[in-house]
Amino acid sequence: MSRPLAVICLAAGLGKRTKVSTPKVLLPLCGRTLAATALAAVAPLQPGRTVVVLHHQKAAVEESLQQAVAGQFASLQFVDQGTPKGTGHAVQVAMQALADFAGDVLVIQGDCPLVTTATLQRLRELRAKSGAACALLTARPEDPTGLGRILRDKGGRFAGIREQRDCSPEQLAIDEINAGCYCFDSASLRPALEGLQPDNAQQEYYLTDAVVSLVGKALPVPTLEAADASEIQGVNSLAELAVARRIMQERILIEHLGNGVLIVDPATTWIDQGVQIGADTKILPCTVIGTGCVIGRHCEVGPFAHLRAGTVLEDGAEIGNFVEAKKTRLGAGAKAKHLTYLGDTTIGQKSNIGAGTITANYDGVHKHQTRIGERCFIGSGTVIVAPSELGDHSMTGAGAIVTRGSVVGKGEVWVGMPARKLKMREAGGPAKENR
Repeated sequence: MSRPLAVICLAAGLGKRTKVSTPKVLLPLCGRTLAATALAAVAPLQPGRTVVVLHHQKAAVEESLQQAVAGQFASLQFVDQGTPKGTGHAVQVAMQALADFAGDVLVIQGDCPLVTTATLQRLRELRAKSGAACALLTARPEDPTGLGRILRDKGGRFAGIREQRDCSPEQLAIDEINAGCYCFDSASLRPALEGLQPDNAQQEYYLTDAVVSLVGKALPVPTLEAADASEIQGVNSLAELAVARRIMQERILIEHLGNGVLIVDPATTWIDQGVQIGADTKILPCTVIGTGCVIGRHCEVGPFAHLRAGTVLEDGAEIGNFVEAKKTRLGAGAKAKHLTYLGDTTIGQKSNIGAGTITANYDGVHKHQTRIGERCFIGSGTVIVAPSELGDHSMTGAGAIVTRGSVVGKGEVWVGMPARKLKMREAGGPAKENR
């Protein structure tokens, strides 16, 4: 769409009901925070301006989001709401930062991470097609408790929003709720915000009142009902976070299954957002794959495997049971099948990592790299203390301790505690003693 777009993300809430010290919008959801997930949904819409409204633990939230969405937005600005006085007040503060902006203003909630890009795009298209001052998203969840109800006139047209605490018994029976996502025309939004008054039980400035004021001026306010009510799942407690995580995890797994990834038991497989997996790869039960991992085609992972951020498996690589890998690259056809920890490690193609191998990457202060070449054979129970380097076609004996700073030459066989050179390996054959 050619009309300029600005996004306002409301992320200033304290989140008392979570009963944890972490800001609510920084709670984790399948590898991203709630707010980062919400922002990821609007990034494909390519907004020209994005304003995030913060207050509680502002510095921590800003730092987290700066890192999480770096490079995804043309302009990302953080503003402090000050003492929160409701959603209307938050948007008033955001619009001060957008004083020179003219176009569509999309308002999203930082604690509602499940709204999809497609739904937000349809909401924006609805406003544009109707020429409305505002278009808002609604839904019909199984349980509307705690959510603002949509009021309609006798003709079925949108007439208002009533927060649950302000509802009459008859209004509480309404099953259509306000999802908290709006697309405004900026020229209509500004005067609507100026007229807000805290005439409610909480003495707050409701953004919903700004929407209702547009109706009072006979301006059209069309609504879009979310096709899937789970999109409007908010997070105000850890129980609701668990619900959101289940929904997000199911989406992730369905997407990978649709791309030709064989997930043997989705019920016991946990894959974060931001994971790439090639077709014909098999994921076995009780496997955990963290955000940022990249897995090629025809790989096998699990069972009981844990791939952490930065791990890359090239085509045909295999990670087996009770193997953990962090910031590790396995070359094409490389294998680590049993009881192994690989941290900050690069492994060449066709190498075999024996059971019980550990790359000891941490010296108590810094992390260090281990480099294992192509077609290496690492004996069971080997400990490689980083930084160390093992050349192509090299080999370690069972239980070898390769000490810090070691350089194992091409084709060399090292054994012992500490490991020392013993033999040369024959190309394609058994080890040959070095005399």
